[in-house]
Formats: sequence, structure tokens, C-alpha cells
Amino acid sequence: MSNAVGRLYIVATPIGNREDISARAIEVLRSVDRVVAEDTRHSRRLLTYLAIDRPMMSLHEHNETGAAQRVIEYLLAGESLALVSDAGTPLISDPGFSLVRSCREQGLPVVPVPGPSALIAALSVSGLPTDRFRFEGFLPRRQQARLALLETLRHETVTMIFYESSHRVLEALRDLVAVLGPARPAVLARELTKLHETVISAPLAELLERVEADEHQRKGEFVLMLAGAPAGSDAAMQDVDGLLNILLDELPLKQAAALAARISGEKKNLLYQRALELARR
Repeated sequence: MSNAVGRLYIVATPIGNREDISARAIEVLRSVDRVVAEDTRHSRRLLTYLAIDRPMMSLHEHNETGAAQRVIEYLLAGESLALVSDAGTPLISDPGFSLVRSCREQGLPVVPVPGPSALIAALSVSGLPTDRFRFEGFLPRRQQARLALLETLRHETVTMIFYESSHRVLEALRDLVAVLGPARPAVLARELTKLHETVISAPLAELLERVEADEHQRKGEFVLMLAGAPAGSDAAMQDVDGLLNILLDELPLKQAAALAARISGEKKNLLYQRALELARR
């Protein structure tokens, strides 16, 4: 009997169009001893479409601790397993973090099998800056918590990306208008790679009006993307001033300005002049 441990493969699966699955993902799913799925009924349909028959077990937010331990036991016994989510890349706003962390801590091999991701697919067609972005996953369900989070992001200068459900997309858009203002550029990507795929670019207020007026734009799965606050705007510079004040307490002016530029994305010359003004005060 071999003492070799098995491998855990993190396998990305289609977010809609089944043809998007990679040849490598199919090969791995065929070769593993069992498939670990967020919803076995959902993933079984994909495996059936691919003519793959493998034992399956579930791992979701309600059983992750116990299921992760079972997976580790299988791996230690020499089995190889594939972790899949309902759609896209596992762990991205989906279960699996605790399992992967436990495997890494125990030195068990974890192998990525990359592929579809709603986050990256939406960003690639958004027309918003892609050099720096901030992914926040799903917004909080309760309005008070949602508003509090959005307030912390109001001065963020990079592209911001959220997932949202059909049940809350209108509420989310209304709160975004209230906190970030009606003119903030936004993009709503719906049902990506599926039959009713739509990608709408508009200022937040206009986007809200279009979704309110068309019930079809309130159905499906959503990726909501927002332009960051304009670099050099009063709102953004208020945050930078706070950062500069902290850095100036510890570093020479030139170093403080350079580090603030790296953190904030603002131009170094602009922040050097800003640091000079703060130092004079």
C-alpha cells in the first residue's frame, strides 16, 4: 500500500455556458477519486453532461468544518479530490477557504485548475480601469451594514466590484446612489455567458432607473462594478491627507510622499506638494 498522499484540485467550472470548461478541468474531473461540490445536485448535472461518473460529497457553508476534515482524511489515505463550486472559481465568494488553509497547514498538495470567473469576465468587458481594482464580494444583506460599508468605500480611487443577487440588486443600487452619488460611472453585468447576458454602462442614477423600469434586468446573477473616486478629488485627497499625516510622523517628507503615492495610486509629485503643505501647517 502506498504512503503517498493525494492531491486536492481546485477546479474552475463554467459560470453559464458549459462550453467554457477547459480540457484540463475535464481531464482532472475524470481522473480524481471523488468530487467535492458546493451543491452535488447542481454539479452532478455538469458531470453528466461531460459523461463523467465520480463519487461526490458536499461542502458548503453549513457543513464546511466537518466536510473539510473528511476531505483531509481522504487525501491522507492517498485519494485525489476535485473541489468545485456551483459556478466559476471555487473560494471566490464561495466555500472552501477553511479546507484549502487546512491542507496548506498540513503540507497537503493543493493544485489550481484555472478557468471561468464571473469577477474577471465582468471586469474584462466593463470598460472601467483594470490595472487596480477592489473586489468586495456580496454586499451585506441588511441596509444599515450595507450603507456603513459603502461609506468606507466612498473615497476609494480604484475600480470596485461586487456580486449581487436578484433579490437585492435594486436595494443595492439605491444605496449606492445615496452614498456615492448619482453621477458615479457604473457597469451592471447580468447572466454572463448565458442566453440573456446583458452589460449596461451608465451613471448610477441612470442605471437605477433602467433596472427599475425593466423587470428582466432584475433577474439572474449580477456583477456590479463602479469607477473609483477621481484621483485628486477633494474626497480622495481627504483620505490621502490622513495617510500623509501618519507617514510624516515616522518618515522624511520625500519618503512619506513616495509611500503614500504607492498606497493611494495618486501621482507622487502631487503628494509631495501636498506633504509640503501639511508639514508647513
